Amino acid sequence: MDIKKLLIGGITGGILYFLLGWLIYGMLLMDFMNNHQGAAGNVQRAETDMQYLYLAIGNLAMGFMLAYVFLKGNVNSMGSGLITGGIIGALVSVGVDCTMYGTTHVISKTAMAADVAAMTVMSAIVGAIVGMVMGMGKKAA
Repeated sequence: MDIKKLLIGGITGGILYFLLGWLIYGMLLMDFMNNHQGAAGNVQRAETDMQYLYLAIGNLAMGFMLAYVFLKGNVNSMGSGLITGGIIGALVSVGVDCTMYGTTHVISKTAMAADVAAMTVMSAIVGAIVGMVMGMGKKAA
């Protein structure tokens, strides 16, 4: 396994997940998600109470997951990264959101659908960039 590509792809993916998460969830969908919470309601942390260390760990874990899968699956272009990243994002978010909806009152069906769509788009974008990074330095045939 190419550890250098894993590290570069994982860190790149983690940074992109953080930035896109801030844009998509922190800016574009913030009001929508707050208006479509589950029955538990008011579960979002205030900005001053955000736990950025854990947010960074989560984003890096997602980035490294994509980088690892891309290395194992030989995903090394923007196009294949976009598709593979989108599929992984959709499957992970459906799995997590359906489990959370089925076991808690934290998320509504409407918010769940929005989260799956947002995570799919976000993972496709991150996947395209990570795929491109994984393809850098390919040996000529």
